[in-house]
Amino acid sequence: MKRYIIVLLISFSFFGYSQILKQDIPDKLVVLTFDDGCASQYTVVAPLLKLHNFNATFFMCEFPPNYKDSTKYMTWGQVKALSEMGFEVGNHTLSHAKINKITNQQYIEQVKAIEYKCDSMAIEKLESFAYPAYDLNASALEILQQLGYKYARAGGNRPYNPLEDHPFLIPSWAMKADNKDEIIDAFNQAKNGSIVVITIHGVPDIEHPWVNTPPELFKEHLQYLTDHNFKVISIKDLDDYINVNKAKQSIVPDLTKVLKK
Repeated sequence: MKRYIIVLLISFSFFGYSQILKQDIPDKLVVLTFDDGCASQYTVVAPLLKLHNFNATFFMCEFPPNYKDSTKYMTWGQVKALSEMGFEVGNHTLSHAKINKITNQQYIEQVKAIEYKCDSMAIEKLESFAYPAYDLNASALEILQQLGYKYARAGGNRPYNPLEDHPFLIPSWAMKADNKDEIIDAFNQAKNGSIVVITIHGVPDIEHPWVNTPPELFKEHLQYLTDHNFKVISIKDLDDYINVNKAKQSIVPDLTKVLKK
């Protein structure tokens, strides 16, 4: 009887995992994500990504109070252009809202406001979300499920394991001017079924220097990824590897594994 139970558990684990994964996760798989709609993401980042044949996700908000300043933030026409280039546009709430600072209804309105903006620009339906400042709670996950999102990116400074991490709790590292070695080390953790996800802000970030990535450093990181044969994708591209609905059914969300900024 004991042997039967062990075999049953092994079989359940194997078939459960095989249902979550559409195919094996290759080594050297990296997801690049960009927050806040900084102007440099259009003028600096997008051309460099195209040069290296990399994909990425751009999480949009209208960052207060200066989002209309086109020297600091993208216009919605530029966001549409990113989408037309093949990059994914994701949701970062209307005003970089933190769910623990507002009501659930206000959070829903914040998320929907970006959806309406994108719909008015004929930008492809949004499927990915990034928690502003990595601020989240259980209600945030319920709201994203209610609104039909597939994935949500958080923090945590560790790789994403699709067999253990809920799709609404995708961990990431934040790239900055002073953590080059940490990011290189993170890239090299993309192996043995784990995916590395990076959060990036402006390149440069004029208004928020504490999350600034200098263009020359960003170029170095992209060259490293190219020279070492990494595959760089958007969050939406995870669909090639993950049955997101099966993952949501099989994995219990563990908010304790995701650290706040």
